[in-house]
Amino acid sequence: MSDAAFSKTLFPKEPGVESHTGILPFQHIRAMVNEHEIEALTDIQPEQLQPASLDLRLGRVAYRVRASFLPGPGATVMEKIKQLDGYPIDLTTSQGAVLEKGCVYVIPLLESLSLKSGLAGFANPKSSTGRLDVLTRLITDRSISFDQVQPRYEGPLYVEVAPCTFSIVVRMGSRLNQIRFRRGSPVLASSELTRLHAEGKLVSGSDRRQNIKEKLIGVSIDLEGAGQNSLIGWRAMKHTDRIDLDRVGAYDPLEFWEPIRFHREAAIILDPDDFYILATRESVRVPPDFAAEMVAYDTSVGEFRVHYAGFFDPGFGWDAASESKAVLEVRSHEVPFMLEHGQTIGWLKYEQMAGRPDRLYGRDIKSNYQGQGLALAKQFMLPRDN
Repeated sequence: MSDAAFSKTLFPKEPGVESHTGILPFQHIRAMVNEHEIEALTDIQPEQLQPASLDLRLGRVAYRVRASFLPGPGATVMEKIKQLDGYPIDLTTSQGAVLEKGCVYVIPLLESLSLKSGLAGFANPKSSTGRLDVLTRLITDRSISFDQVQPRYEGPLYVEVAPCTFSIVVRMGSRLNQIRFRRGSPVLASSELTRLHAEGKLVSGSDRRQNIKEKLIGVSIDLEGAGQNSLIGWRAMKHTDRIDLDRVGAYDPLEFWEPIRFHREAAIILDPDDFYILATRESVRVPPDFAAEMVAYDTSVGEFRVHYAGFFDPGFGWDAASESKAVLEVRSHEVPFMLEHGQTIGWLKYEQMAGRPDRLYGRDIKSNYQGQGLALAKQFMLPRDN
């Protein structure tokens, strides 16, 4: 069977897929596969398609390079890799390859794009990637910015991978980042955002009269948990074994993380040399007709980053039985910084979908983090008292 025929079997073409302003839902992304706007060296698998994004897969080889880079308008990514003396690492073996912390790698992805006019792409690390403090950034040929794909782009995709805390094991087909596609400018009007927030459809457990600015919804930090001695966060250890990203529930958290527990001050001081996993006080909800993204870095609330993997799919935390905290990957910049319980720590941007997805984030599609509290990456066993 040809690749095109196989793809149509996996993703049967559906009539009547409309094109509205907004983030493209599952069925639109499936249509992009059928219409060869998204292609791959090996067949795209159904599990790669999320409610509002596509998981991208590592290709056959990784290149270790001396420094991060952007190719700029006059060069391809491979030309820059050659300029930086990148050397290849085989990812096709069953045991995979180790990407060492503190090093920078650029990896051609299995997927490539041929976008139509008016359709742009933007990328983020997957949730599990961010929770391991692995920086990933999408790069395209002749690009001047990370994680963005311009309309009408035709060509290969690459990902820069920089493990910051743990060395990791990856192989061809490992999924570290994901891409969304946007048509037009789907950011909600302030009046609509205020109405949805007032009705409790976006963030629960907060003062709904506050925490709205510049079309963003604020969230605060939970440093009390369930009370005295309860788990409120994790601090990454500095010298650990490597982590195989394709092994789920395989690692003891206490061999990689130091638990942080509530004490009467309900505050912690972030050390700029450390990486933390914390959670919001509020539960985050994403209605089926919307998608959300966490603003990773906002100097107005402190010199720290709160999120690497910023996507929240339609349906995240939407059911009353599956309300979900936003888990934060926190790293302070330059100086120690004190966080106190209830302090605003980040901002959510909600955007309109171009159509309601045929599938929503949740248990029906085996989403890993629906109903989460203070959850580590999926590679770790559930802690006994979390």
